Amino acid sequence: MALGGNPIFNGKNFRGAKQAPPVPQNPYGNPYGQQFNQAPGRAPSQVMDGHAAWSAQQQNMTNEQLQQMYNQPAAGPADTGRMTYDDVIMKTVMCLVVLVLGAGVTLFVAPAMATMLMIVGALGGFVLALVNTFKKQPSPALILAYAGLEGLFLGGLTRFLDAMYPGVGLQAVIGTLAVFGVTLALFKSGKVRATPKMVRFFMIATIGYAVFALINLVMMWTGAVQEPFGLRTSVEIFGIPLGVFIGILAIGLAAFSLIMDFTSIEEGVRAGAPERYSWTAAFGLTVTLVWLYVEIIRLLAILRGDD
Repeated sequence: MALGGNPIFNGKNFRGAKQAPPVPQNPYGNPYGQQFNQAPGRAPSQVMDGHAAWSAQQQNMTNEQLQQMYNQPAAGPADTGRMTYDDVIMKTVMCLVVLVLGAGVTLFVAPAMATMLMIVGALGGFVLALVNTFKKQPSPALILAYAGLEGLFLGGLTRFLDAMYPGVGLQAVIGTLAVFGVTLALFKSGKVRATPKMVRFFMIATIGYAVFALINLVMMWTGAVQEPFGLRTSVEIFGIPLGVFIGILAIGLAAFSLIMDFTSIEEGVRAGAPERYSWTAAFGLTVTLVWLYVEIIRLLAILRGDD
């Protein structure tokens, strides 16, 4: 896969974890295709002693025990400490549950407290996102803490926008789930893939979007524009707010980011990445889903405000 997607999956730690592990060697006999005196790092006598010990152990076993041992299925990824799809699913669900709990806090506390918690969640979530992205080893506690802080932010944002435009919160949740489901189905069918050409387009479009968002934020802070969404609503094209076009582009970028996330997870599972990196995968998916939700609820608010 070409680089340029979610920085969490493109970090050297997760990419290094996707490198194919070395072929395990038989601890009691010779490695495949080697003579006993060619075992790397082991003296011939050590290898022969191990082989003799294993033979002696077999001789002490009954026929039933030997047959039962040979009939056992081969060890799977979960048995060998490797990342599996089930691991990623379970840890992603855990992150989303913590996120929803955090959102529930800001949805039901006093308005002034909700605003403060939303700011704390936004700033704290941003800091922990950076920490988790560049951390050498994934930390479940920090990843779950990030999910909780983002929940505070999303709950406060949803409460604020839903008070202005009733119903946008529920619509945004449904929209996020719909985009996620469709994206996953298209990826599983093989109809949409993160090709190098698509990744290059994604990179260019994402950089352009980030520059626009930064300019818009500065103009809002300095009072250059008075609209609640800045240039998104103060500029119109053929009578349609600029934010509608920008929002559709951003949702498309977030959806394609999910495709790249799925690709990275698939590569990690196939390469036998260590099980602990399923937390990294869950963190990456959570970050993308948060981005997708923010873009959808903002687009819905702009559309409702233009009625």
